[in-house]
Amino acid sequence: MKIKRFEELVCWKASRSLVKMIYNIVKKSEKFNKDFRLVGQATSSAVSVMSNIAEGFSRHSNKEFIQFLFISKASLAELQSILYVALDLEYISHETFQAIYNQAETVAKLESRLISYLLSTKTKRSKRTQ
Repeated sequence: MKIKRFEELVCWKASRSLVKMIYNIVKKSEKFNKDFRLVGQATSSAVSVMSNIAEGFSRHSNKEFIQFLFISKASLAELQSILYVALDLEYISHETFQAIYNQAETVAKLESRLISYLLSTKTKRSKRTQ
């Protein structure tokens, strides 16, 4: 089965859940919500994960898609680092930290599997058929 839209990608769906988790914790934590710079960094990196998957999918080659998946993985690492700051400043509980961190790890593993798959298929993809 060919995937025709980025919304069908499991890693994109998981990253969408991650974005929702980030926005929900910011909304629920008064302390976190008041730290505008950290909120901006957290939400920006989370959205970047999701957006880079979508943007990479729209590219014409697996090579370009892989490049965007690596950028997405870098944004995941940035988000995980930001989560440590939020935990250390007691903006979030350890349980919340762990839940979001685990979701980020899930996305990273899904992206790694997709990268491996794309590396094993040396064909070019057409925008219209993918």
